[in-house]
Amino acid sequence: MGAEATRGRRAARERAPRASAGRGHRAGRRSFFDRYATPVSERTSRALFFVLCLLLVLLWAPSILLLQSVDTWQLIINTVTTIVIVLLAALLQNTQKRSDDAAQAKLNAIADALADLMGDTHPRDARDLRAAVGLENRESAS
Repeated sequence: MGAEATRGRRAARERAPRASAGRGHRAGRRSFFDRYATPVSERTSRALFFVLCLLLVLLWAPSILLLQSVDTWQLIINTVTTIVIVLLAALLQNTQKRSDDAAQAKLNAIADALADLMGDTHPRDARDLRAAVGLENRESAS
């Protein structure tokens, strides 16, 4: 492969639409859920969120004196914690998926650039690298 083939591949990549780093992206825009999930993930990973959860439990514990039934008392905390856990799991999974997709996109770009650099001097190694990371299949699928 010569320098012209390398320039041709680069030009084709530049013309091809870029894959988004995560779901919900259209033309570089994030969906409402993605925009909401990111700050929530940042806030829930801080000590203040843990303190608020602990405060909730500390406020709930003495509420047994106000409620006549232990079952109602337990139902309240079970319901609240279940709802919070399910919502946080969805938000954090979304954030993790987008982070993983962004990291993979960066690794693919590095491998692609390395293969382009190796193309002229070490064409066999460049082919092996492209085969190992599946660059040729992704390029043809775009």
